[in-house]
Amino acid sequence: MLRQRVRDVAKVMSHLSRWKAVGMVAFAAFTLGVSLFAIGCGHSTPNEQSHTGLIVINPQFDLTGKFSEGLADVRIGDDKTGKWGFIDKQGHFVVNPQFGWTQQFSDGLAAVRIGDDKTGKWGFIDRQGKFVINPQFDWAVQFKDGLVQVRTGGGKWGFIDKQGHYVVNPQFDWAVQFSDELAAIQIGDDKTGKWGYINKQGKFAINPQFDWAGQFSEGLAEVRIGDDKTGKYGYIDKQGHYLVNPQFDGAEQFSEGLADVRIGDDKTGKYGYIDKQGHYVVNPQFDWAGQFSEGLAEVRIGDDKTGKWGFVDKQGKFAINPQFGSPQLYIFSVDEFHDGLVAVRMGDDTAKYGYIDKQGHYVVNPQFDMAEQFSEGLAAVRIGDDKTGKWGYITR
Repeated sequence: MLRQRVRDVAKVMSHLSRWKAVGMVAFAAFTLGVSLFAIGCGHSTPNEQSHTGLIVINPQFDLTGKFSEGLADVRIGDDKTGKWGFIDKQGHFVVNPQFGWTQQFSDGLAAVRIGDDKTGKWGFIDRQGKFVINPQFDWAVQFKDGLVQVRTGGGKWGFIDKQGHYVVNPQFDWAVQFSDELAAIQIGDDKTGKWGYINKQGKFAINPQFDWAGQFSEGLAEVRIGDDKTGKYGYIDKQGHYLVNPQFDGAEQFSEGLADVRIGDDKTGKYGYIDKQGHYVVNPQFDWAGQFSEGLAEVRIGDDKTGKWGFVDKQGKFAINPQFGSPQLYIFSVDEFHDGLVAVRMGDDTAKYGYIDKQGHYVVNPQFDMAEQFSEGLAAVRIGDDKTGKWGYITR
């Protein structure tokens, strides 16, 4: 399924794609002006009740990642010659910009690339920026539960531990992070290859037999039988037994006890939500649907150009009516609630982003040209367009 495949690629390619003192003062004046205007109009403002929405790290970066384990990866310069480093929550560089590309910290280590995207090599650094595993891989992502999948020059994927030793030798044509103690792997190419699952010793827990396989979540994984156009999705348990037989034209991971599934093609089909027995809890009725997060899920009514987005509860009732423009797809996914807030915008691509709470009230008024999810109490926001704009961070 394209959505899931993009999400898998996003885990591998999560970052594709200074202001001087005068600029910072100008931005501060702009923000103050927005706040004063909002007060005059009788709307809530970021600092009326709390410090939510205040800039704590001034916009100065050309691209940013989310905070993870207290650090965030940021880029200085353009996507071709710019360099990535890591900052702390005060905006100070802990690891100076020097890498061609980076992943977020996980399990105390971060994957970084030395060199360009064609000939560069990936290794892993600690929080002081020292290499714990020297650059040697063609691809690397984030550690999870002490292991990470890496790709060698031969194009095969294997898994290493935090000392850089292979726990599972390179042998797979695709590999996904471990989840619920199992990892989905592919043997063969995208057209004729089969997917199965291995354990942390590299032994097959579920033999390759599926035409596509997703990560386990809450004890179940979505799998597909057949090609990506006419195949059907169902859900298996960790023994490989079907708990929900293949019947859907699209399916995603379980989250908070429910999974979004699609009946029909990706243009005219409808999305609903099922439970772990495969029963519809919310009948297919939406033109797009996201996963549940903090009790709510984002759904769209209408097409991807003019449709409106809102949020439903687990009974399928609108907690926040459809009213928002297309969510930002900068991080390859729709917006979800994090820390009780979600970024939204009213209108088209030129509209500004703000943050609403679960009642649909603006906690941070629309003022940003791009806004990311909150992570560890901070969210990355951009002032300006995607070519010359700068990124900074606001507080929760």
